[in-house]
Amino acid sequence: MEAALAEARKCVPIRTAFCVGCVLTVSWPTQGLTIISTGYSRELPGNTHAEANALTKLRSLTEEDIQSLFPGSRPSDVQDILSRVDAVTTMEPCSVRTSGLSPCADALIAAGVRRCFIGVGEPDDFVNCEGAQRLEDAGVEVIWMAGMEKECLEVARQGHNVD
Repeated sequence: MEAALAEARKCVPIRTAFCVGCVLTVSWPTQGLTIISTGYSRELPGNTHAEANALTKLRSLTEEDIQSLFPGSRPSDVQDILSRVDAVTTMEPCSVRTSGLSPCADALIAAGVRRCFIGVGEPDDFVNCEGAQRLEDAGVEVIWMAGMEKECLEVARQGHNVD
């Protein structure tokens, strides 16, 4: 979660959105836990969210990238990696986007993520989020990171004048 918070702190704060960070990890038999991709809100062009950015960057890995991440015995391709991915995100993945873009919960489900570790539920500042429920309904294991809520919410609300 600390790596996801570091990603969230990279966000340029705006009043109309949260600053969220996401880290995608995989536990590979020959080397243990590896961070394979990261993302934060508005990192890539197009009003993008942290989880979507991390997935986009993961999907763009080349064969050389995969070799450097997994020396020796390694995944055959990006899809092989995705089947073992855990997402660590500072805030509950969105279930609705006011911009009309695809929700992050749907993107994680479509990618086949196994588990999602969440720092804090999305407050109702902008929308009523049901991302965790959507993930669970699709068979993704959701793990709430107890004790991280306050810090994750403080980082998320950078630039907001919320009491």
